[in-house]
Amino acid sequence: MFVGPVFYREAETTPRRPRHYLYRTIYVLALLVLICTAWFVLAGVQIISTVGDMARFGAILFKILAPVQLALITFLAAFGTASAVSQEKDRRTLILLLMTRLSNSELVVGKLLASLLDIFVLILAALPVFLLVTLLGGVSNGQVARVFLITLTTGLAAGSLGSMLGLWREKTFQTLALTALTIVLWSAIWEAVHSGMLFQSLGDLSCETLATGFSPLRAILAGAQPRLAQTSWISFALDGVNLYLVVSLGIAAALNGWAIVRVRVWNPSRELRMGQADEIEQASIWGAEHDIKQLSQVNPEKQQVAEAARSGHVDAARSKATATKSREVWDNPILWREMCTWAYGRKVLIIRLAYLVFFAMAAGALYWAIASGAATTRSTAGIIPAVAGFLSPFFLVSLVIINALAVNSVTNERDGQALDILLATDISPKEFVFGKLWGVLWVTKEMVLLPMALCIVLWSQSGISTENLIYLLGGLAVMDVFVTMLGLHCGMTYSNSRTAIGVSLGSVFFLFVGVVTCLAIMISFSGSFQGQYAPFLAFIGGGSVGLYVALGSRNPSGAIFWASLLLPMATFFAIVSFVLGNRELTIFMVLSGTYGFTTAAMLVPAISEFDFAMGRTRTGGDDG
Repeated sequence: MFVGPVFYREAETTPRRPRHYLYRTIYVLALLVLICTAWFVLAGVQIISTVGDMARFGAILFKILAPVQLALITFLAAFGTASAVSQEKDRRTLILLLMTRLSNSELVVGKLLASLLDIFVLILAALPVFLLVTLLGGVSNGQVARVFLITLTTGLAAGSLGSMLGLWREKTFQTLALTALTIVLWSAIWEAVHSGMLFQSLGDLSCETLATGFSPLRAILAGAQPRLAQTSWISFALDGVNLYLVVSLGIAAALNGWAIVRVRVWNPSRELRMGQADEIEQASIWGAEHDIKQLSQVNPEKQQVAEAARSGHVDAARSKATATKSREVWDNPILWREMCTWAYGRKVLIIRLAYLVFFAMAAGALYWAIASGAATTRSTAGIIPAVAGFLSPFFLVSLVIINALAVNSVTNERDGQALDILLATDISPKEFVFGKLWGVLWVTKEMVLLPMALCIVLWSQSGISTENLIYLLGGLAVMDVFVTMLGLHCGMTYSNSRTAIGVSLGSVFFLFVGVVTCLAIMISFSGSFQGQYAPFLAFIGGGSVGLYVALGSRNPSGAIFWASLLLPMATFFAIVSFVLGNRELTIFMVLSGTYGFTTAAMLVPAISEFDFAMGRTRTGGDDG
């Protein structure tokens, strides 16, 4: 069959796992909690007296739920398939699959659909919830169908991207970083097209139609809008949503087709082949030397021949040339390796180049905002600064890349079977933890400094005050250290690399989505912001429970418990204070103090309970 036994095995074993049902339950409950939260917010700011009020509520709620689900499915599909393929490569099991009778299509498509199986189940599980919204009025079944088709094709395209990059790149960090950069760069390009910054139209297609046909965000926003029935094939073909469905399916087919053609060219990679060649060469050398020694013991007359053969070998000449020269290693060898070697592969330069392209686009958008005067104005009912529309995604991608490198700095050591060797040396817990911490920040120095540079440029053009600049720079520094320590904590806590990557990146992603969702609800149902704590209580409580499960369920501690309890509450307080226009100093102090405490709550156990955190005292099995 085209999909092959890889998919069939996953389809048979997935229903046996309890988490398969747990994920569906949590996702549906989260959507219901979000609906209830929006209802309580609306009921708290106005009186619902007519059917029209209910219909307006349903329409606004649908426009909030659709983008949230799209962002969630895109994240899970892209990073889920990328981490699944990368884990096969890290554990050297992909080479075993290549040695079987599996065809290229069965391997690529089977692995892709197996990784997306849980994602498709989540989409189907959410369908009754969206149909429930239609009972409120203001939303038709056609809108729900368009939204779910867009979500389904976007998840397939994002998963195909993650799978293709996972098969192409050797290092897990390279795969995750390129996946995030590609998705955000793609969306940023078509946002620029939608704004008219690049051109006004392309033949009969306007900028809005083009952006809708190629951008998942614009497509989901257009698909959530009510529309009249198309009466001709021309209007149907020129519709942006229909164009996007064709484009997304075409992108998925092209990515999978390219992966099918190149999978056996990319794997095993050149780096792995070079490493295996060196091992074979060393094994043959030692084998020859052993044979020569055995032969000389039997026949001493051949000793001179053996010595001549050994001295004439290229390794002997190389050792003589480098006998007096060696690399100086620092007192902390972990930090030295992170800063002075290509610990994450030389192809990490590709990630830096792609990030610099993204930085250039963000800088160009900032220049356009400054030139047009938008840098000093606010949008979205006068609450959100206009520059936040393109600076926030740039900041988020920077944090995601830093977090991805942090978690992979530990999981790569474990998958490469080098972590046990490190634990057997005299490296202290402080050397390991701080070496990884500062090493990750050094490798990702562009992701740390360039967002700060944009803030300084905005300040120099009077876009923000000096006080706000200090808060921005301090907040970015706190978040950089937080996401780095979060990645190290997850990498040390979870022995399964895929689980560690999912928990680490998922925590950063859901934190961002939670903030955006809260802002969207508050702005859509604006009213008395001071009285919105009670409606959001379940939302905040769910965030606290999820954060504690992710960070402290395996290695519980009192500090992580309080951090999990306080962090969502502090974030919500900061959102409300920002919406109300309160003092920025209060927001900065609350957020920096809370996130700083959470960082310390993960850092201290990592050092004081290092052996337990790394699993040397555990007797249980893998977490799966």
